[in-house]
Amino acid sequence: MDSSRPEIQAALLRLDELTRHLRRECPWDREQDERTIVPHTLEEAYELADAANRRDDAKLLDELGDVLFQVHFLALLLEERGAGDLAAVAENTRQKLIRRHPHLFPPDSAETEAALAVAADAVQTSGEVLANWDKIKQGEDGRERGIFAEVPENLPSLLYARKVQRRAASSGFDFPGVEGPLQSVRDELDELIEVAEVDGEAARDARFHELGDVLFAAVNVARKLKVDPELALRAASGRFRGRVDDAAAFAAADGRAWDELTTDEQLGYYVRARMNEPEPGDRDA
Repeated sequence: MDSSRPEIQAALLRLDELTRHLRRECPWDREQDERTIVPHTLEEAYELADAANRRDDAKLLDELGDVLFQVHFLALLLEERGAGDLAAVAENTRQKLIRRHPHLFPPDSAETEAALAVAADAVQTSGEVLANWDKIKQGEDGRERGIFAEVPENLPSLLYARKVQRRAASSGFDFPGVEGPLQSVRDELDELIEVAEVDGEAARDARFHELGDVLFAAVNVARKLKVDPELALRAASGRFRGRVDDAAAFAAADGRAWDELTTDEQLGYYVRARMNEPEPGDRDA
């Protein structure tokens, strides 16, 4: 593939010029700063994740563009106060990727040198790549030190749990396979069952504690299976929503209102809806 494709450079330049025009001329864009823009950035990132999970290429193309605009806009804010620009963002990322892939860019490369010397061991698996990535990251100038340094506490809870687990694993504290995490889910679920029906304030605290342990253990299983827990839970929520909608439609076709059915009747329609959905392997057919 030709890495100097002029149409890519031209398209990015046009987007950059448009971003600057909006910043100068649009009242809304002129009022924005990092704190007001980032909520939109997060929203666009979730929409991108949803498109990727659905394997919807047209939607993915659209959402990638929205995220790309967010990057251009935030980089422009940096430029306005002399703290960097889009070129600096791109070059910093390029250098970081080279530095953190010593198995592809060894220390004797002209673009690497001493920064890679402490982590230039050859790696063979994706797990070793991630471990090496974390090791190199921890040694970079300006980084906080410690196993859990720079883990953002404002991540969504499932992703925060996975990040914490991954950092612990990079220090060697990890199960060798998936059976250990699976057993942890069973054990934590048993402990939750023990307190689920108990009354009293202490029991409420125990249920809060044990439910958190169940969720944390489930995230560890997801990490081991290389499944994104956030996307998996969103997909499960979407399936449930679709089944309930279908069940209500089945009820309506029988001349019955969903909210007037008994729980057992609703469950019957729900089972019918679930039986009518495609098998997981047929979803992309």
